[in-house]
Amino acid sequence: MPLDPDLEGFLELAQMGRLSGKSSALHELDLALARTQFETTSQVLDPCPPGAINVTTLSIPTRDGQSIAARLYRADASDTALLPTLLFFHGGGYVVGSLDSHDSICRRLAASGCQAVLAPAYRLAPQYPFPTAVHDALDAANWLAEQATALHLDNQRVTLAGDSVGATLATVLAITAVKQPQALHLKPRAQLLFYPVTDTSRQRDSHRRYAQDYLLETATLEWFYHHYSADPAQHLDWRVSPLLASGLGELAPAYVSLAEYDPLFDEGLEYARLLEASGTSVTLKVQQGLTHDFLRMGGIVADVEAIYTAVDRWLASL
Repeated sequence: MPLDPDLEGFLELAQMGRLSGKSSALHELDLALARTQFETTSQVLDPCPPGAINVTTLSIPTRDGQSIAARLYRADASDTALLPTLLFFHGGGYVVGSLDSHDSICRRLAASGCQAVLAPAYRLAPQYPFPTAVHDALDAANWLAEQATALHLDNQRVTLAGDSVGATLATVLAITAVKQPQALHLKPRAQLLFYPVTDTSRQRDSHRRYAQDYLLETATLEWFYHHYSADPAQHLDWRVSPLLASGLGELAPAYVSLAEYDPLFDEGLEYARLLEASGTSVTLKVQQGLTHDFLRMGGIVADVEAIYTAVDRWLASL
């Protein structure tokens, strides 16, 4: 299917900016500027997310004596109800991204009032390389298991969720729940995976088909991976590359949503097939005409609203 016309227009403007020297790909920037540029795109992609959301700022302790910030999102009408919860991890290649850059996604996921969203701000590379993000994600999940009642959340109905490497963290927790159940103090009811990174050890055809000019670039992915796990051997660790996990049993039901024009498309499709082969219930959605990061595009792509509606329906069916 051709690119969504509104998205195509946005990408053309981005390409013109690069040709004129007014903008650069993330991997061409220094770290601080790359983070700032990524934050700025959120204001362009989705400037008016739902406003009637109660957002609470929280602090989650980590195993090394530090703490990470988090936000709890609830629709105003659901302030006191015991709600199912999405534990949502933001994308950004473990290097960029924040609670602010993904605020619009969390608001949209919470807007129906059918579930709350807890978003932890795991620590970023290269200051905090692998496995810090994995440890922070596990610590956040275990904190949620302990604190859920006080927050009016149901820790028996937790869905692990994320986009891009945030989805990778969600997959790692879902696998941990089966392979190392003693390490995770809750049993996820489902996993919600948007365009996940599943194998950093090699490139596939989609990395070459969509290497440039489709928002996320293959060179940027490699830049992310180098910052997160500079040791090549780490790329074979299933906590970095879940597609390489061996001996998988049945995991929590998975909703896998991929973008047609995404360097990560092929590995995402392979991961969905791996889950099916393990006996896991999989709902696979390919968003035709869209690129990586479509969840943040509510302000420029009309079809994004329907994507969130479909997610709400799937969660309600669990």
